[in-house]
Amino acid sequence: MRKLLLTLALSLSAALPAWSADQALIDAAKKEGKVVWYTSLIQDQAVRPLAKAFEAKYPGVKVDAVTGKTSELLLRITDEMKAGALQADVHHGGGAAQELLAKGALEKFIPDSAASFPADLKDTDGYWTAHVVNFLVPAYNTDMVQGGDIPKTYEDLLDPKWKGQIAWAASMSQGGPPGFIGTVLGVMGEEKGMDYLRKLAQQKIVNVPTNQRVVVDQVMQGEYPLALCTFSHHSDISAAQGAPVKWAALGPAVTNTIDPIFLLKGAPHPNAGKLLIDFIESDEGQQALAKANYIPANPKFRKEGSDPKAFTLTPQLIAKDFDRWVSIYNELFK
Repeated sequence: MRKLLLTLALSLSAALPAWSADQALIDAAKKEGKVVWYTSLIQDQAVRPLAKAFEAKYPGVKVDAVTGKTSELLLRITDEMKAGALQADVHHGGGAAQELLAKGALEKFIPDSAASFPADLKDTDGYWTAHVVNFLVPAYNTDMVQGGDIPKTYEDLLDPKWKGQIAWAASMSQGGPPGFIGTVLGVMGEEKGMDYLRKLAQQKIVNVPTNQRVVVDQVMQGEYPLALCTFSHHSDISAAQGAPVKWAALGPAVTNTIDPIFLLKGAPHPNAGKLLIDFIESDEGQQALAKANYIPANPKFRKEGSDPKAFTLTPQLIAKDFDRWVSIYNELFK
């Protein structure tokens, strides 16, 4: 059924007139002539196709894409702001949004093209909109974990057979144990959540000093039968290549670490920046991201089986509670 709905959504979006921004915004963007986009998206897979499609739709507005690692781009933006010589118009990323929001460095803008997006994918204060989502889920080796042993709920992870058998990347980020802890507390509530985390700590989770992708590789190789806090698309890509790995959608909700896109305060080309964000959130932009194997924010363009019920870690929630999540990890799991 989900596959049919996705096919219908793609067909309808192709049949209906393409989304177009307000003409006044288009005219203002053309006067500026270009938009500078600092992005960590994969260049050949996503950045170039998006830029090409945008420039074809809005001739006269050039996309100047500066690609790199998230941490490096954020440092570049903060250095430019300190020097009073900001070059970037548009950037993205949960950690970046969190830090820049705290500095008052974002401009309010929610594009009309995201009007139908779920409420938790748009900032209630108007500063950002998710353009990509990432689901943090357990990954398991399909040769070692089968049938009724596949965990379906958080409580299933407390089964004695998993003691010392579960791993996670010891990454102190929203995509690591702190994000898992935040989700548990958000889904279960403070009292039940802390009680659960204390019980989970008795399972002796293996802290692996690496990133999530490497842990999935170790699961595939049979070093661990099960790992927490892995990105669902990593397992999907590997499974499609024949690797013995799948991911499980824990109930009642897994972690959604959104990738918000936003306009920088003092952007040299603010209207062109708004136009690019509007395009990326439109059906055309979301389809391009889906084609590039990202999970688009717009649910109607997500592939069948890639859309579990999830609890969203917003930049504001992370800013408020992240340090506490880390302290809980240090107390119970380190």
